[in-house]
Amino acid sequence: MSPTELAQDPSAVSANSFNAANFDQDVMTTYGRFPIALERGQGCRVWDTDGREYLDFVAGIATCTLGHAHPALVAAVTAQIQTLHHVSNLYYIPPQGDLAHWLTQHSCANRAFFCNSGAEANEGAIKLARKYAHTVLDIEQPIILTADASFHGRTLATITATAQPKYQKNFDPLVPGFEYVPFNDLAALKDKIATLDQDQRQVAAILLEPLQGEGGVRPGQQAYFQGVRQICDETGILLILDEVQVGVGRTGKLWGYQNLGIEPDVFTLAKGLAGGIPIGALLSKEFCSVLQPGDHASTFGGNPFACAAALAVLDTLETENLLENSAQRGEQLRAGLHTLKSQYPNLIAEVRGWGLINGLVLKAEVELTSIEVIKAAMAAGLLLVPAGPKVIRFVPPLVVSGAEVDKALQTVQQALAELG
Repeated sequence: MSPTELAQDPSAVSANSFNAANFDQDVMTTYGRFPIALERGQGCRVWDTDGREYLDFVAGIATCTLGHAHPALVAAVTAQIQTLHHVSNLYYIPPQGDLAHWLTQHSCANRAFFCNSGAEANEGAIKLARKYAHTVLDIEQPIILTADASFHGRTLATITATAQPKYQKNFDPLVPGFEYVPFNDLAALKDKIATLDQDQRQVAAILLEPLQGEGGVRPGQQAYFQGVRQICDETGILLILDEVQVGVGRTGKLWGYQNLGIEPDVFTLAKGLAGGIPIGALLSKEFCSVLQPGDHASTFGGNPFACAAALAVLDTLETENLLENSAQRGEQLRAGLHTLKSQYPNLIAEVRGWGLINGLVLKAEVELTSIEVIKAAMAAGLLLVPAGPKVIRFVPPLVVSGAEVDKALQTVQQALAELG
């Protein structure tokens, strides 16, 4: 059956027709996949090709802001695909202007550039920082500082910015111009800047996540980020925040930086911005908005379809009070995880997170891994995602209910009982 025929009659293929061996024969093996194939979703629930139901606390890795098949998102993308889905940035795109206006009116930024992913948004931020360094700061060989255990993407520049050797292995030569510092360690940051700038100025920007997601769900400390902001104010170094995972309400506030009492000069978005439709955004304040025609571009970036989806997500955040829900359900989830910590003190070391991005940290000395817990939870109908070998990450859709949080906690308790 041709793809066209299948699209016209999906029922022609049985629910049990999926074949993992055939999939693996044709698709590059760049992912270690769990052995289920998902085919539909509704709210915070998804179903596999065998018809089994799961409670989804992965949300496409902190991406499906409104869950699955939300009516507002369905209506927005349906209307837009019937009207105009793509034209490129050769022309003005009204939904792109509307989205940029919403973002700048609801954040500290003045300008927006749109692309397709978090890695692309961070690439844009790196280019902006380098041009700013050359044209404003008069730095010949600019350096951007990033944090140990960070994650900024999979392109060559962003894996270099990502201070985790496992992502860089076998991809050298890496992109020059990056140095690393410990996260939440202001003294180390000051020492690194002093060393690098001793003979001539080199440090142009500091790129940090407000909360390190892939690095183990590690929240930034207010005192640290306020100290970083002061350093940048005093030296002219740009402060760039990677909000790809924590932006758009994930932390219980609209932006991650609002948890830290500071404003960045530049920040990046993707993941939850359009609720699962690919989009990325680079936002900056006016003083450092140095990119001009010819400096940067994206064929698909900011097209009508993606922007309509993002506008629907942002409107729904407001109309359904999802920031409040994120904060309240996050408190409920962390309280339940702390209860599990008291029940399993020999297994669990820590609970940490903001809003609806939370990590259950296993003790380093125990053999139990995050993947083992996740597999046991999956067998019981709950989807979770690791954030390293010892951290189980909880990132449900922002529409998650109190009953669904309770169900997830009960399932994790069951998994720990079986494994502990």
